[in-house]
Amino acid sequence: MYEPIYRVVRPSDIEEVVGQSHLLAPGAPLRVLIERGEFPSMLFYGPPGTGKTLVAEIMAHRIKANFVKLSAVKAGTQDVRKVAQEAEELKKWGKDTVLFLDEIHRFNRAQQDVLLPYIEEGTLVLVGASTENPIFALNKALVSRLMVFEFKPLSEEELKEILLRALKKLGKEGLLSDDALSLIVSRAGGDARKALSMLELVLKANPEGETITDAQVQRALGETTYLRYNRDEHYNVISAFIKSVRGSDPDAALYWLAVMLEAGEDPLYITRRLMILAAEDIGMADPAAIMVATSAHDAVSQVGMPEGELILAFATVYLATAPKSNSCYLAIRRAREWVKRHPNVKVPEHLMDSHAWEKRSSKERYLYPHDYPEGFVRQRYMPWEEVFYIPKELGREAKVAEKLKKLWGERYPEKRDAEGKR
Repeated sequence: MYEPIYRVVRPSDIEEVVGQSHLLAPGAPLRVLIERGEFPSMLFYGPPGTGKTLVAEIMAHRIKANFVKLSAVKAGTQDVRKVAQEAEELKKWGKDTVLFLDEIHRFNRAQQDVLLPYIEEGTLVLVGASTENPIFALNKALVSRLMVFEFKPLSEEELKEILLRALKKLGKEGLLSDDALSLIVSRAGGDARKALSMLELVLKANPEGETITDAQVQRALGETTYLRYNRDEHYNVISAFIKSVRGSDPDAALYWLAVMLEAGEDPLYITRRLMILAAEDIGMADPAAIMVATSAHDAVSQVGMPEGELILAFATVYLATAPKSNSCYLAIRRAREWVKRHPNVKVPEHLMDSHAWEKRSSKERYLYPHDYPEGFVRQRYMPWEEVFYIPKELGREAKVAEKLKKLWGERYPEKRDAEGKR
């Protein structure tokens, strides 16, 4: 029966695992728990192919537990309850159960809540795996009951070590040239499973047993897309994406979005960055932008991928073509700088809580705006006369500028310099 190469050459003990040294090196937190053979329910989150399933299997083997693997994409609450019932029976015989729930973030809120009593009562040890940050993907109640460990993309050196060990186990040591090995590693993007799958494809395409060159690797892999997308590229590409949206170039923005999607970037990471951009770079010029970005985040969370790419494309084009204003971004920076320079904060007496009015010394009274025409009356709202928010004559913000000039007159003259000074 066929078994993929990454299963054939998989490590059988924690000492053989390559990568995740921050978790698995001697003395590291997860390594200590594994060696003790006593571990609570956990959550492993990080990119695919970084060892989450492997480590969970090794953990279960270390304590001779019954290992059950479910995928939240296919399984439901009935499957979880069935595992829990079997775990209760096995516990009577002194055998623990480790439930590995892959893609745990695919469970909805109600499904996640089903797991809580089994964790609290110690019916089973849950090891959840997710490619998404648990802060955004999981119930707070569930996260609070799990010990969370982040798995990071494997470095190119770590991938090379994994491939060389695999070749040795297969009896094909020295079969790949250095250039061929480097080519596979560069295409794997920190994913060991992807690297081993490519190695398997290359070996099957070159059965003669001669040294395999990078040209042969290129032919074997064909036009299959394996983008190089390591940790540095992750930050560089998202930077190019955000700058393209800010620069009102929808075509460039869509290109960088496509790069991220092809590389397997977390779509919710993209939507979170779009929400920030909507506030920072569009702001009052089109207040609907923040609603579009937030709605895109919620919609992608519900729909998932690959259909979520349509929502991402829509939000990207909308924000790229929206009028731009960073006035709110500049305003809060000015306000915070002012507070740093003037730390002696004193609330004007007429703005104090009503319980403090009896002790006030000033005759100035608070004027209730709704008692006046158009719901507005001029009065002093802060200790100093200072301007932080300077609207731009762009998009909807042009109307805001006009309104503020009408309400506050000379506080908002036609022209101010970059620092907001008259």
